[in-house]
Amino acid sequence: MEIYIVFTDTKTNLAKMIKNCTRYPFSHVSLSFTKDLSQMYSFGRKDTDNAFIAGFVKEDVRDHLFQRADCAVCKLDMTQQEYDRIWSYVQKMEREKDSFKYNFTGLFAVALNYNFNRKNAYFCSQFVTEALAAGDIWLAEKPPALMTPRDIFSSDSMEMIYRGDMRNYPHLEPISDYVLTPRLLEAVQ
Repeated sequence: MEIYIVFTDTKTNLAKMIKNCTRYPFSHVSLSFTKDLSQMYSFGRKDTDNAFIAGFVKEDVRDHLFQRADCAVCKLDMTQQEYDRIWSYVQKMEREKDSFKYNFTGLFAVALNYNFNRKNAYFCSQFVTEALAAGDIWLAEKPPALMTPRDIFSSDSMEMIYRGDMRNYPHLEPISDYVLTPRLLEAVQ
């Protein structure tokens, strides 16, 4: 079985701030259960135009933020049992998504190397780490609340299958197959 770890730089102001602090080209990480990224989850913006309305999200790579993003997609091989446990963990979170918040405080705590856990609050790399841990997969010897996209990306357990513009990711449906909203049209022009 395979899970895909998707690293992105959406080029937003928050992404620039995170990249300035981490000195790393990717500010966001997501977990996808499909190679075409149609089942991609993380903690991030619920409203793509407002970074402060955030929490557990099923992400859409057709959204204008992702269509302008630089990305790296890595494949992580695992057993069926590991995959099933991770899938169950994420599906439970999706069913209870309204009880979760984005861990903005945790972002600052990571910068200070302070292991700060808030109940039912996550940031993207913390979520990905916790989801993988549900399958007993550990990519680094750090608590999830201190994990960054760089820490996850640095794991030898993954194989990079793509790096470049999200629009050009070879396993996406062609953009012409999507319903082109005014926002999407603007993003791809």
